[in-house]
This record gives sequence, C-alpha cells and structure tokens, in this order.
Amino acid sequence: MAEVPKHLCLLGDATSPHIQRWAAEMRARGYRVSLVTARPAPVEGVEQKVLAPVRRSTDWLLRAGQARRYVQALAPDIVHAHYTTSYGYVGARCGRHPLVMTAWGSDLLVTPHQSALMRWLTGWTLRRADLITGDSQSLLDAARSYGPACPVQEIHWGVDLARFAPAPWAGKTGLQIVSLRSWEPNYNIDTIVEAVATLVARQPEAGVQLHLLGGGSMEAALRALVAARGLQQRVLFHGRLDDAGMARVLAQGKLSVSVPTSDATSVSVLESMACGLTVVASDLDANRAWLDASVLVPPRDAAALARCLEALVTDDARMQRHGQENVRRIARDGDRAVQMDTMDRLYRERMGTL
Repeated sequence: MAEVPKHLCLLGDATSPHIQRWAAEMRARGYRVSLVTARPAPVEGVEQKVLAPVRRSTDWLLRAGQARRYVQALAPDIVHAHYTTSYGYVGARCGRHPLVMTAWGSDLLVTPHQSALMRWLTGWTLRRADLITGDSQSLLDAARSYGPACPVQEIHWGVDLARFAPAPWAGKTGLQIVSLRSWEPNYNIDTIVEAVATLVARQPEAGVQLHLLGGGSMEAALRALVAARGLQQRVLFHGRLDDAGMARVLAQGKLSVSVPTSDATSVSVLESMACGLTVVASDLDANRAWLDASVLVPPRDAAALARCLEALVTDDARMQRHGQENVRRIARDGDRAVQMDTMDRLYRERMGTL
C-alpha cells in the first residue's frame, strides 16, 4: 500500500517567488502542500486558503482566527510560517504543531526595533516555534536573542544550478550592470542610478548599461531620476521577470549590484554569483559571509559605489576572477537542492518520521 504523503501547510505570500519555489521543492520531495495566504496567486498543485486582505500591519492581529480555522480544517502534519512578524504571528496563534518559522530579514532585523510592543510580540511569536530557520548568521543571532527553546538552524534559499549558470565571459558586450532587487525604499535603487550616472560621466566609452529587474512602488520616481540624469539610453526597466528571464539578463552581465540598507542572505546575490558575475553589495553581515571586502560598500553612498564600480570597470581581468570565484563558492555552498534536502530532513525530524 502506497504511503500517504505528509501534508505541509505553508503560511506566506503566494505572490512571492520564494514561497512558490519552496512549495515546488517540497512537492518534488513527495509532500502534499497547502498554503494559507493573504496575497493569493496561482501556485501549481497547491491548495490555497485565502485570508482577508491585509492593508496595515495591525491587520495581522485580526487574521489569527481565520487562519486558525483554515489550519484546523486542513489538518496538516506540519505548519511552516514564512516571515516572523506577519505569518509567523498568525501561525503561532493557530496552535498547530510542529510549527516551523522562517525569518526573512527585516522581520527580525528592523521591525522589532520599531517599538517595545513589537519586540515583545516578536519574542512571544518565536517562543511558540518548534524550529526556527534563517538564511544568515545575523538572523540566527537575532532569533536566539529572544530565548526560544527550539533549535535555530541556518537554511538559505539556495540557487537552482540547472538554471543559473555562467555564460562565456568573452561573449559579453559592453559593461552590462544588473540589479535584481525590488524598487522599494530599502533596496536603494536610486543610489545605484546615481552611481551609474557618475560612472558614465567618468567612463563614457565603457558601454555601460544598467538593467533594472524587480518592479515596485518607486518606479515613477526612478524613471524621473533616470530622465533627470540623462540616462534614458543607459537604463533598461525590465520589471518582474521569471527565473528564465532573469537568467537571460544575467548571462549578458559582468556586474550585479545589491545595496539595500538592511538584508539577510539575498537570493539575487547568490543567483548573480552562480552566473559568474562580480557582485558589488552593501557592507552587511550577510554579504560579508559570501563576498570579498573589496566589493562591499556602505548603503546609500552613491559616491563609494561609483568608485567601486569604476575600479572594476577599468580591470576586466579582476572582474572575471571575482566571477569565477563566485561560481566556485556557489557550487560548494549554494545549491538549492542541498538546502531543501536538509529542510526535508528537519521537517521529518520534527514530525518524528526519521
């Protein structure tokens, strides 16, 4: 008689590619996957239960009862909430165990510091988990500071190495710079545009083009800034692309830039590394774990970013060496399949099936 698949209930945004990938990876490992979400979107093979819309952070306090009813009706073998200060909270209120929580970054590094109440609520939430994961040491340290009784484990999102792979360096034309981050305030895309404006002025023959992927609320402001700096022919607004689309753009690039103010381990940084690009990033704990200090810059410092980019632009061999080192590092430590196999084992340990 065939074994009944274990039922994993995810709590998270269905619109997030990270949630979509997680669901696909766990379905591939034999799980039945359901999703409780306030932001629905098609996810293949996943039953969804949709919460009332969340327009303000305080709305999460009002969604706990609805989430609890959904989870009780689904009766999963294990629950996994993504993003501590939203779905983590409603997951804790559901009272269903085993309960796994994954911190994404700002939910532990920024939000709890906004008020004493948020810090207390974050600690209350984390102490109801049976396992906490995060993708950087800074997130693990932040989680442990609340004194949870459960294990705290580093699991990062990893890279699909079948899709994100290096293209021949000799085939790359001009200097294609790629940004994969959302067009939201934390990600400082305006800083990248200002730095590229300086770079173009200093190196007009370098063939600089900036590719902006992602999309977000700052699109109009960014388009206005590009026009004000006379960069309309130098900046391409791609918007949101799927993995195949991102891989196509990365294949053209030599440099990837990611300079958020706050961040944990960024999937876009790992994907850029896997594609053999030199990555210039914010000088943050999570990035120090993956990148050389020479390519780290202070957030919101366009002048420092421009200097770093110019030093690389004028030394193509150095850029290529950084890219090769990045490919080797991801092959060793960044394979998504290895990370998801580890997560599968952790799930089964919690469920007592190992």
